[in-house]
Amino acid sequence: HGKENVDSRHSRGRGGETTRFHTVNVAQPVRFSRKCPTGWHHYEGTASCYRVYLNGENYWDAVQTCQRVNGSLATFTADQELRFILAQEWDLEEKAFVRKDQRRFWVGYQYVITNRNHSLEGHWEVAYKGSSEVFLPPDPIFGSAMSEKENVLCGQLQCFHFPTLRHHGLHSWYAENCYEKSSFLCKRSQTCVDIKDNIVDEGYYFTPKGNDPCLSCTCHNGEPEMCVAALCERPQGCQQYRKDPKECCKFTCLDP
Repeated sequence: HGKENVDSRHSRGRGGETTRFHTVNVAQPVRFSRKCPTGWHHYEGTASCYRVYLNGENYWDAVQTCQRVNGSLATFTADQELRFILAQEWDLEEKAFVRKDQRRFWVGYQYVITNRNHSLEGHWEVAYKGSSEVFLPPDPIFGSAMSEKENVLCGQLQCFHFPTLRHHGLHSWYAENCYEKSSFLCKRSQTCVDIKDNIVDEGYYFTPKGNDPCLSCTCHNGEPEMCVAALCERPQGCQQYRKDPKECCKFTCLDP
């Protein structure tokens, strides 16, 4: 994108001959705002994508679903990341939750019970070791579907529907029977997404989501890099025209 008009200029060359410069479009720096597939929420602080699934699966099935999309059940590295999750509007269906104002979903923690005497005692662990910087939740609320035989419970994060509660970061942690069915939160690394919303593998060329269908970039660590822009000549014999936002150098003539 850039200049639309054709600008002809003249200058004097070394041998005295006239050199004609014919400027068509001038490529501009491009900012890429989309680094996650459709349906995922991007957080710059961790370069990660997040998505809530409403399937109503038990913990182990939820783990497999997240793995199929190159992710895992979400764990959190800092309070800011958790606050980002709590502030999101997840487009969730009310029927997926016990109460309309509350939302609970599986996350990547398990609570290991070490003592069942007078009160339940135990500690949180990360279900799947990924980052050494993951923080562990505080003492949980124990779910209603607990079994006396189970020594491992699975983590649920509860947040709230009402915007005022959500933006104040109010939430609770539950330790629940792992075979209960619940919505769940997946987390994956940010990725390259092309202009047609396809996920692009590392090292491949693609046209990123944005305003310029004439860019060709290389996918590197989930970011478009080494981008090259094709410069399009305006359609001949057409005074008014419109660029196609999805195809490079394709125009629609608007003349009568």
